[in-house]
Amino acid sequence: MSREISYAEAIREAMNIALSEDERTVLMGEDIGVYGGAFQVTGDLIDTYGPDRVMDTPISELGGAGVAVGAAMTGLRPIFEFQFSDFAALAMEQIVNQAAKLRFMLGGAVSIPLVMRFPAGSGTGAAAQHSQSLEAWLAHVPGLKVLQPTTPYDAKGLLLAAIDDPDPVMIFEHKLLYKMKGEVPEGRYTVPIGKAAVRREGHDVTIVATSIMVHKALEAAKTLAETGINAEVIDLRCIRPIDRETVLGSVRKTGRLVCVYEAVKTLGIGAEISAMVAESDAFDYLDAPIVRLGGADCPIPYNPDLEKAAVPQVPDIITAVRDLVEGRR
Repeated sequence: MSREISYAEAIREAMNIALSEDERTVLMGEDIGVYGGAFQVTGDLIDTYGPDRVMDTPISELGGAGVAVGAAMTGLRPIFEFQFSDFAALAMEQIVNQAAKLRFMLGGAVSIPLVMRFPAGSGTGAAAQHSQSLEAWLAHVPGLKVLQPTTPYDAKGLLLAAIDDPDPVMIFEHKLLYKMKGEVPEGRYTVPIGKAAVRREGHDVTIVATSIMVHKALEAAKTLAETGINAEVIDLRCIRPIDRETVLGSVRKTGRLVCVYEAVKTLGIGAEISAMVAESDAFDYLDAPIVRLGGADCPIPYNPDLEKAAVPQVPDIITAVRDLVEGRR
C-alpha cells in the first residue's frame, strides 16, 4: 500500500525498518540523536532505539567516520550521516583509504557493510562551504558505490538496498528534496543499485540528469514539448556503477545527448557519460556534439541570485537542448 510522504520521511522510514529488523544496524553522526539531525531526517528514532543505536558523535568527521568503518569491519551495519556533504573532505582518509580498500587489502576476508549519507547541493543560501555537490570525488574511487536518489520512492528503496549491500555505499541527498512528497509503499522494498530510470520517453534528444536536476530536466522537457522537441529524460540514480545500457540505448534512439548535473562541470559526471558514449557504438548514432551542462567553475556564492546563476536552471536546460536540436551547437 502506498501513501504520500516526504523524501526525508522516506529515508527515516528506511532507517527505522533496518533498525527494527537487525540489531546490528546503528545510526551515527553529529546531532542525529536528541536533535534529530541537521535536517531533521533522523527525527525521533533515538526515542525508540536509544543512544546506543542512534549515536551522537563528537564534532570530528574523521573520527566518526573511522569509528563507522571499524564498526562495519567488526560486524555492525552502521549508517553514518554527515551534516553536509562538504564535510566529507575532513574524512577522506577513512572513506578513500580505509572503507573503499580494506576488503581488497585483506584478500576478501572482511566486508565493509557501511552506508554514508551526505546532504548535498545548493539552494539554501548556505554559501561555499555548505553547498557543494562532491559526488564525483567519491565516484572516482574503486570500492565505493555512489547513489543520488531523486524521489521519495527511490530514497527509501535505494537506502534499504544500500543497507543490505556488503560493501560501502555513499548516498548523496539533495537538501532541496527533503520536503518533496511522493508515493512510497509501506514496509520493506528495495530499488536495485546501478539501474537508471527513464522518467520521460522521447525521440529527439536524451537528457541524462542526476539528483534535483532530474526534476528541472522534466520541467524543461515539458516546455520543449510545446515547441515540438520531444526529450527523453534519464535519471541515473546511481553514478557508480552507471547503467550503461539504459544510457547508450537512449542515445542510439535519439541521436543527441545533453548531460545535466549540479556539480562543477569540469571533470564531473557529464564527462564520464560523454566518454562512455564516445567509446561505444552509440557514438555512431550521434547527429550532433554531446553537451555538458554543469555548475560554474566557482565556489557556490552566498548571494541568492548568484547562487542560482552558478548551477543549471530550467531555462538553461531549455536553451541548451533547443540549440542542440536546432543545429546551433
